[in-house]
Amino acid sequence: MQDTSAAIHPDNASEQTHTQTGVQLGAISRVAEQDGSLWLVGKYFNLAITSVGAGVIRIKTYRGHQPDWKTSPAIVNKDSRIPQAMKWSTTEEFVSITIGHTLLEVNRQSGAFRISNESQPNVELVSLQRNRESVGDYTAFVALDKDDHIYGLGEKTGFLDKRGERYTMWNSDVYAPHVPEMEALYQSIPFLTVLNQGNSYGLFLDNPGKTVFDMRTFADMAMMQTWTGEFDLYWIEGPSMKDVIIRYGDLTGRMPLPPKWALGYHQSRYSYMDKQEVLNLAHTFREKEIPCDVIHLDIHYMNGYRVFTFDENRFPNPKDMMEQLKELGFHIVPIVDPGVKKDPLYAVYMEGVDNDYYCKTAEGEIYTGPVWPGESAFPDFTESRVRDWWKENQRFYTDLGIDGIWNDMNEPAIFNETKTMDVNVMHGNEGDRKTHGEIHNLYGMFMSQASYEGLKALLEGKRPFVLTRAGYSGVQRYAAVWTGDNRSFWEHMSMAMPMVLNLGVSGVPFAGPDIGGFAHHTSGELLARWTQMGVFFPYVRNHSAIDMLRQEPWSFGEEIEKICQQYISMRYEWMPYLYHWFYEASTTGLPFMRPLVLEYPTDPEVYNLCDQFLVGDSVIIAPIYRPNTQYRSVYLPEGEWVDYWSGKRFAGKQHIHVHAPLEKLPIFVRSGAILLQGPVRQHAGEKAAEEYVAAVAYLQGAGHTSQLEWYEDDGLTFEYENGKWNKMLIQVTESEQSIQLSAEYTTRGYESERDSISFRLIGLAAAPKSVGELGESVSAEQLAKQASGWSYDAASQELRVKLPESAVRIELNVTM
Repeated sequence: MQDTSAAIHPDNASEQTHTQTGVQLGAISRVAEQDGSLWLVGKYFNLAITSVGAGVIRIKTYRGHQPDWKTSPAIVNKDSRIPQAMKWSTTEEFVSITIGHTLLEVNRQSGAFRISNESQPNVELVSLQRNRESVGDYTAFVALDKDDHIYGLGEKTGFLDKRGERYTMWNSDVYAPHVPEMEALYQSIPFLTVLNQGNSYGLFLDNPGKTVFDMRTFADMAMMQTWTGEFDLYWIEGPSMKDVIIRYGDLTGRMPLPPKWALGYHQSRYSYMDKQEVLNLAHTFREKEIPCDVIHLDIHYMNGYRVFTFDENRFPNPKDMMEQLKELGFHIVPIVDPGVKKDPLYAVYMEGVDNDYYCKTAEGEIYTGPVWPGESAFPDFTESRVRDWWKENQRFYTDLGIDGIWNDMNEPAIFNETKTMDVNVMHGNEGDRKTHGEIHNLYGMFMSQASYEGLKALLEGKRPFVLTRAGYSGVQRYAAVWTGDNRSFWEHMSMAMPMVLNLGVSGVPFAGPDIGGFAHHTSGELLARWTQMGVFFPYVRNHSAIDMLRQEPWSFGEEIEKICQQYISMRYEWMPYLYHWFYEASTTGLPFMRPLVLEYPTDPEVYNLCDQFLVGDSVIIAPIYRPNTQYRSVYLPEGEWVDYWSGKRFAGKQHIHVHAPLEKLPIFVRSGAILLQGPVRQHAGEKAAEEYVAAVAYLQGAGHTSQLEWYEDDGLTFEYENGKWNKMLIQVTESEQSIQLSAEYTTRGYESERDSISFRLIGLAAAPKSVGELGESVSAEQLAKQASGWSYDAASQELRVKLPESAVRIELNVTM
């Protein structure tokens, strides 16, 4: 962005349409099958096609005699996927290739091809061309139908549907306000999903250098462009969006289950300046009974901003501070940047020098650039031996009792004209030497990998937590993502929804923005509304910049504090439900926070709906994201929906007008859904006065059955990998005269400390005559004191049933 009108001087104008200066594949002179792949030798370059598993086809350019099938680190499980058989034939006009249910037809004269399968309309690659004068500069054009909608591409500004937008994949430190014309931010996920009336396919362009996705320049085509390396494209079959996302997760991996404390509320500031401020902050949370699990330390905790140090004046005896915080139930997550201060008296720097761990210029000199500590060197994380060194350095933190790390500035960000490392800097890359320009977008993910694997190795079976600003496809295997230096603008609150929703459908389900906004000055109203929304995002952190208004939950008086407390407490009350959906994300890749289009892909009303979202598949969150606003329109898709607060029921397929005063966040639950709730805790590891889980079922009428197979484990260790986890099938079956309640462990490998299991049935118009053999109804207050029993509230039309956890199988008949 330029700051003056000089940016639009007529002499600076450039043609916005693409000029075709390259050459297409050209006439195909030879077709050969080799090791399950098909090689097409063209006039100007060559193309190789292979199956990499059910529903996924890899199409890669190459020069020379044979393709190089190496992949970027984004791709995992290479040996576990079973390729599908390939059949091919040739005519004078086409080479026809059948892989599974997919047909590729390649024009023998031009090299253009189209793809089709049983559920997918033709997708025509109008042309794939290479710039005559630039190795690795390829451009592909994909035809778009008028009804195509585009989702994904990771962390980008703008609305949900990316049709009509243009984005660059080049991890960038962007402190300037994040506005729609910002084409590149901190994350680069070159993966998109195309949806057309319920049918989907995906395209993943695996190139960690600079790439461009342009859905703006041509009304009927999308353009994909690489600047370096080969054009390495994965076609991912549907037919549904969910199928595409699941298959993409098979390719690039899925998030590991995080520790449950990382799902709690995080508090941060740039910076909490010393030990006493941090301890005062922690005590204030506990005194005010506002739940919180994590306090972040920004760069001022370090000695002159040197990584793996604590400032002895600001933070004397940090281990003592960690122990005090642990007693209060807090985890500390310190910031760690990649830049290592150039200082011959600094042991970490000299270790890197002595062992040749740093990135170098082409001439062999250590590359340095200015960041927070001054002139700094940068570890070459493309080398496993360098990552091993970084892993071992995590011991500095784990020895203090720290089990989470915050990786920032890892695009890498450098205080120079280009804002990053020189593109000609060299990376060892395990013997396959690359320039920085070729692998730029991998740098942050490699750093996160070293941080995660280092913590995991040192924490003796406990799960680590890593937060990263920069990443590439596959980053979900190592880190959660926050969306960088946003602003305390209502517009940024609004933009957070489509940004995190698109990260979710791009394989990165654990993400969120800085609540309240990082830079600029928030207000009490903005903080309250953003907190309401933010506690239903996957990652929940309040973070603000130096010299900006404080925005801890109590910073704007009692009214705002009470609202923040209420909704942060809800995060903990809903933790069993949220953790269940995190498990789903870790096994399927489907996001915890979902755009409505993922569940209702044939409903035109939701194709670009991004000011409301789903938690799991059954809860709509519809935030207020404008100042001085108490009403908003909420769209309810097909089915019946229940107002969480009032219990009022609404038919779907309509917009409704909702009143939402400052203390109210509109929430709607799908009729037939089962939620899971537990006691409010001050932190995830706190033992509540009574441990319970409540299965909250929203009744939908006679003839219906609701069910949920609930997952749980200890939330802290990797013991779930050894079978120490539970699944419980919860069912509610409704008939005219009765309701059958059942809960049974389908898998039981983990012993919980729960005292009781409860059912809450919402929407029961009259009190039941009996509930199993639990005797007479009691008051809600009395039920809370008993080990078992039932209570009915006519005002809320709610039946509560309580049973001891010791029951392995629960079967109850509610007679009406």
